[in-house]
Parts: sequence; structure tokens; C-alpha cells
Amino acid sequence: MNRLRSVSPFVLLCTIGLCAIFSSTISKSPVLPLFAHDLGARDALIGFIAAASTVVGILLSIPAGALSDIFGRKKVIVAAAFIFASAPLLYLGVHTAPQLVLVRIYHGCATAIFGPVAMALVADLYRAQRGEKMGWYSSSTLIGRSLAPFLGGILLTVFSTSMFWHYRSVYALCAIAGMVSFALALFLPRQSPVPAEGAEQSKKSMPAAGKLAQMQKGLGEVLRHRGILVTSGAEAVQYFGFGAFEVFVPLYAKSIGLHDWMIGILLGSQVLALTFSKPLLGKVSDAHERRTQIMLGLLGGALGLLCLPFCKVFWLLLIACTLFGVTMATVTSSTAALVADYARSTNHGSALGVMSTIMDIGHAGGPMIAGMIIGGLGYTACFAGVGAFFAVTAAIYPALAGASPHSKRTAP
Repeated sequence: MNRLRSVSPFVLLCTIGLCAIFSSTISKSPVLPLFAHDLGARDALIGFIAAASTVVGILLSIPAGALSDIFGRKKVIVAAAFIFASAPLLYLGVHTAPQLVLVRIYHGCATAIFGPVAMALVADLYRAQRGEKMGWYSSSTLIGRSLAPFLGGILLTVFSTSMFWHYRSVYALCAIAGMVSFALALFLPRQSPVPAEGAEQSKKSMPAAGKLAQMQKGLGEVLRHRGILVTSGAEAVQYFGFGAFEVFVPLYAKSIGLHDWMIGILLGSQVLALTFSKPLLGKVSDAHERRTQIMLGLLGGALGLLCLPFCKVFWLLLIACTLFGVTMATVTSSTAALVADYARSTNHGSALGVMSTIMDIGHAGGPMIAGMIIGGLGYTACFAGVGAFFAVTAAIYPALAGASPHSKRTAP
């Protein structure tokens, strides 16, 4: 325990994030649709079950971030980690599809609360290196997200002949990872190293009504800040495209005759490019203009999407998917850091909660709108349309976002 107390808060947070997001991801990929189907759920209900946690994210991210501004990051992160630890145990007792919906809603609360608050803690810990450190933290969660489907698939295969352990083996591992994240969260420091001067002391002595009023005031400041809202919108556009990409690139690849293992490599190339390039691109954003990097990332993403329907062979499609991963890292390594730059240090949680909610709306809307376009006009029109959306956003984003907050990035 003494060793854990001596670990830096950032390393500890990265480890918590890896375990938490691994736990969250393995609960749904690839086990969730298979489990729901075996419980008798039809396709429409399976889609609703899968979307339940995203809807929770839209509803909870803002209040979670705002509460962390008032009551501290650690308390809110520990609460989220408790859900990560307890929710997997509930899957073990699920016997009907409606029960699964309720468990997914409860489990979705963990990611909705944890995501923006963890990023707010990184923003508290660093200023000059904010983009790079946010990139490293995000990459640690992507490692967990990447490992989860692989290990989940192995467990489903190993226990395929056991009616009792087939799905329970996956949720048992999910529970172990969640419990590790909860145990580690208890060792996070109580205070952020860079709070506004006197803020923590004033919060301690403030009555509950005063804390609520301060939370409302901070959230109001965030919701009136043009730079925060526009940058969050750029993030939403990026995740709109990613939502369309992750759902329909596999189907497009199948339509041109690629094998399943090739499709796996395509999706893996995007994840690997995103994971390994994000810290480096975050460091670049610390040294240069974040708004310009967001614009260039969106333009690169537009190019990757526009190329997709013209890639009829595996190697060309692999290049396009890798390009999309790098350009996504270019955008997302800058957006969260820029939102934190725009916000006051006492409003980091509210600002990143707002960004998370807007991003979730874009992410949820991407597959739905892309599906409608593909159904009516085909893949070429879909990817071209989303690419054009990226290009238009890139063109208008710098002007809409307003001035860049350079002065806030001089402190260590």
C-alpha cells in the first residue's frame, strides 16, 4: 500500500482508466449482442440494449463533471469506480432481456461519470503538457479498449461448451478488472495540485446551498463560452464520422469481397494508429496552435473518408483506415486540451462534461444518419457526405472558436 501511495497520481489514473475501460468494453464486445440474443431479444431490442449506456452518457456527463468541480475529482471517480466494480456482478444474475437493459443503464453510469472527470483531473495536474498527458491517458484507455474484445472472444470460445460459464466467464473477468480500478481509485490524492488559490478552503466551509449555487454558476459560464461549445462541436463531428466508420466500414469491406480476418486488420489498424499517435500529437498541440491542429485533423479525416469508397483492394483500404486513425488522433488530442485551456481551473469538470455530452450526441448520431444515407444512396454517397461534413467543419471552425487561450499554457 505504501508503494501505491508513492505512485504519481497521473500513472495511477492511467492504470485506473485502463482497467475501467477494459472492464466496460469487455462487458459489451463481443459478448453483449450474443448474450442478448440468447435471452430472446430481437434485433431492435438488441440495438436499444447496446445504446442504453450511450444515452446515459449524454444525460450524466455534464452533472458528473460539475459535481467534481465542487466536491473534488477523487470522490466522483471513486463513485464511478464502485459502479465499474459492482455492475459486472449484476450480469451474473440476468435471466431476461429487460433485466439486461437495467444493468446496462446502471453500468453506463460508470463511463458517463468517469470519462469527463478523469480528463478534468489530467487538466488539473498539467498545463504546459496538457495535450501530451491527455494523449497518454487516452492511449492507456485505448489499450484496455483494444484488449477487451480479444480476451472476451477467447473466453467465449474456451467456455463455449459450458452453459454455466459461457457468458459468466466474461463477466467474471469484467468484475475483476472493475474491482482493481475501484481499489486503485481509493489511492488517488484528495486534492488536485493546481486548484485556484483559496478555492479548496472555501469549498470546505461552504454550505450545501452555496456549493449548488457555485456549481450552477460554473456550469453557466461554460455553457456561455463560445470556444468551449464550438470545440466540443468539432469533437462531436469527429465522433460522428467515427461512429459511421466503425459500423459501416466492416460492411463495406464485406461487400467488396474481403475476408473477416482482413476486416479485423482494417479496424485494428485504425485503433493502433489512434493509440500510438495520440501522445505525440498531443505534445505537438502543446507546442503549437491547437485550433489549427483540429482544423488540419478534420481536413485529413475528410480525405480519408472521401477515399474509402474508391478503395477496392485490401492494401488501399488499409492505408485509408490508418489515415483515419491518425487524423482522429490529431483532432482528439487537441480538443479536450483546448476545452480545458478555455475553462477556468475551477470549471474543468463542467467544461469536459459538456464536451463529453456533445461528443456522445455526435457519436450516437453517426451510425443512424449514415445508415439512412447508405440505405438510400449507397456507400459512396455516405462516405463522401461525411467527408464533406468534416471539410466544412474544418473551414469554419477557427473563425467560430474565437481567440486561442495561449496565456493559460505557460505554467508547468
